[in-house]
Amino acid sequence: MKIIKFILIVQFISYFFSSLNAVEFEGNFKQGSFILGKTKPKAKIFIDNKEVKVSKDGYFAFGLDRDRKNNVVIKSILKGKEEIYQKKVFKREYKIQRIDGLPSKQVTPPPEVYEQIKKDNKLIGEARSINSSYDFFKNKFIYPIDEYIITGVYGSQRILNGKPRRPHYGIDFHAAEGTPVKAMMDGEVTLAENNMYFTGGTIIFDHGHGISTLFMHMKDIHVKVGQKIKRGQIVGTLGQSGRATGPHLDIRLNWFDVKLDPKTILK
Repeated sequence: MKIIKFILIVQFISYFFSSLNAVEFEGNFKQGSFILGKTKPKAKIFIDNKEVKVSKDGYFAFGLDRDRKNNVVIKSILKGKEEIYQKKVFKREYKIQRIDGLPSKQVTPPPEVYEQIKKDNKLIGEARSINSSYDFFKNKFIYPIDEYIITGVYGSQRILNGKPRRPHYGIDFHAAEGTPVKAMMDGEVTLAENNMYFTGGTIIFDHGHGISTLFMHMKDIHVKVGQKIKRGQIVGTLGQSGRATGPHLDIRLNWFDVKLDPKTILK
């Protein structure tokens, strides 16, 4: 009997220490994916040797680039104990999207707008670099509009007037101009610009830990920088501002500067 008790105690101690750093993941380890992690509070988490924030209740987030080929390495450290997880990143096949008949300036911008493009990119980069302690990213995101037709998907290689261009990094929702647009998740507005060259009326929302969403081609913007917003709140209306071929909302999802597939948060 004493031997059995001893064995049970050893098994319990072994289980306790083996699960001390236990890390759980939600999301598919495929190119372009958003990954939600859960660990013990006060644990330190490193993604590819880069430390990421962990919320008070143990949540963290990261993402996988569209063209990532190598495995992702996650390291957990808690009370001096270190554990390493290696996750294989699976390859995706992307669509080819051809758009012909565009005005030449929509394919190659004229030199006189280069300074504006540079300024716009700087503003967007600064908004996406914010590493706040919000943990809204752990909750369920919603679609930004209710009735739509999807006309563009993440990762598709765009060929404009026969010329290959950068991949599309968002989802395009076609709907009538003036359609109300909702925030997909609680957050803070970190950018609200009415007239960016490429993206027109543009809003960026910070959801915490480097996770942000971006809305493009807005007609009207009803929020301002620094404003706290709630999931489902009307933040503006759908338009065709910037370099748009028609009325639609282009949404983007980022983990800092890593461009992710918005579909991976819309479950």
